[in-house]
Amino acid sequence: MWQDLMDVLGKICVVYDGLKKIEEKKRDALVGIDMEGLAKILDEESLAAAKIQKLEQKRGSILQELSKTYPPTQKAEDFYKNAPTLAVEKRLISLHQTLSKNVESAVKLRDNNQILAQSALDAVQYHLNRLSGASIDPTYGKGGSSVTHQKKFDFNA
Repeated sequence: MWQDLMDVLGKICVVYDGLKKIEEKKRDALVGIDMEGLAKILDEESLAAAKIQKLEQKRGSILQELSKTYPPTQKAEDFYKNAPTLAVEKRLISLHQTLSKNVESAVKLRDNNQILAQSALDAVQYHLNRLSGASIDPTYGKGGSSVTHQKKFDFNA
């Protein structure tokens, strides 16, 4: 069981490492406004997320089985002290630390990409409003402010 846990943790680390690379490619696609590339990257991201979910379920079932034999603890590092050998314990702790760093990096990259994507959407919205002549009236009454649009496009043309 301990070997299975090490294998699963190793696989999760590899997938998260790949996810970090995907997030970096996603950042480049967002900055370069490469929509076709972004679509492919989003597919890769979905596959990686599915792999992570499957591996996490497997890790959960392994830990559940191990917790029947060994008492559960608050921290994973404390639980790994129940490993049969010191080498296994050290390897599990190392994998756990690597996984934590990979997850933290992937989350930071994801958050940065969300900011880039939101900024791009805001820029598009700004330009659409500017092109359409949208303006917000400076009155705030019971109904709130009102937005008016000038008709600058002839859609029947």
